[in-house]
Amino acid sequence: MSSPITIKDIAKALNISASTVSRALKNHPDISRETREAVNDLATKLRYKPNAVALSLKNSRTNTIGVIIPEVVHFFFSSVISGIEDVAYDAGYNVMVCQSNERYEREIINAQALSSNRVEGVLVSLSKETHDFTHLQNLEENGIPLVFFDRAPEELEVDKVIIDDQKAAYNATTHLIETGCKRIAHLAAPQTLGIGIKRMAGYRQALEEHGIPYRPEWVVIADSFELAGDATRNLMHLPNPPDAIFAVNDMTAVGVMKTLQRMSIQVPQKVAIIGFSAGFFSDITTPTLSSVDQHGYEMGVNAAKLLLSRIEKPTEGKYQTHYIDTHLVLRESTKRKN
Repeated sequence: MSSPITIKDIAKALNISASTVSRALKNHPDISRETREAVNDLATKLRYKPNAVALSLKNSRTNTIGVIIPEVVHFFFSSVISGIEDVAYDAGYNVMVCQSNERYEREIINAQALSSNRVEGVLVSLSKETHDFTHLQNLEENGIPLVFFDRAPEELEVDKVIIDDQKAAYNATTHLIETGCKRIAHLAAPQTLGIGIKRMAGYRQALEEHGIPYRPEWVVIADSFELAGDATRNLMHLPNPPDAIFAVNDMTAVGVMKTLQRMSIQVPQKVAIIGFSAGFFSDITTPTLSSVDQHGYEMGVNAAKLLLSRIEKPTEGKYQTHYIDTHLVLRESTKRKN
């Protein structure tokens, strides 16, 4: 007896993705009429039938959504979770939270676990290591809608709730320039990560527009408290050390501040510092830390609302990108005398 025809068989025959086949069979408006007709014609010809067990499970509601985040310890991600939970619980949903610990393999396990627990939708912020999205596409192919937040794949057409990282980094760097800084270093995220690329672009854009040359030696990949120490010491031992540092996140910025203080370098008199995310501890450092507020709670609220709308009306409307506004929270770490 031959095996039953699956969505993947149709996708292979038409040289399209399985997720496209799945959406075409549901008459999703994002799929062109020609593709929908080709998929449905082939499905009829091959006598494709949806998996009855899968449909039964799909129609049995669990009222649970899943969340995959890189690390729960970051104030930004905990704020996002708070927003997600408030919306979900008000709508009668439970929330399962998984953390990838910035590991691709762990993210795959998270996705499989959420699928096994029959969640009705998943909110995802990608790990640093994620380079392939098959495990997440498999969720959507199995009828589990996805919404990405903060770290979203450029390669996929998906629902996402993000900030304009380039604009936010441009504003942060411009603020340092406006305080009189001319030698501005950047502690960056890995350039395989979308937010790292965009924040680097914003940093370089601000330098260029203000006539400040880009210096490769002033850019270091260091996006954690631990990595900030060595990066800062190396920068300050350059023949022409920076007079300001823009850090890709607040934990890195705090690492910079502590290292400079151990080196007896005054902040902000000698080196100004600005971070990214405006976590609660940025107001309790000495000096207090200037930062970009990403409004994590608002991002969580928006992402949860978008996901719930997809769960209730899975084929209605095109994929959406929601942008959350950011603003600078200016504190003592950048208050210099020009």
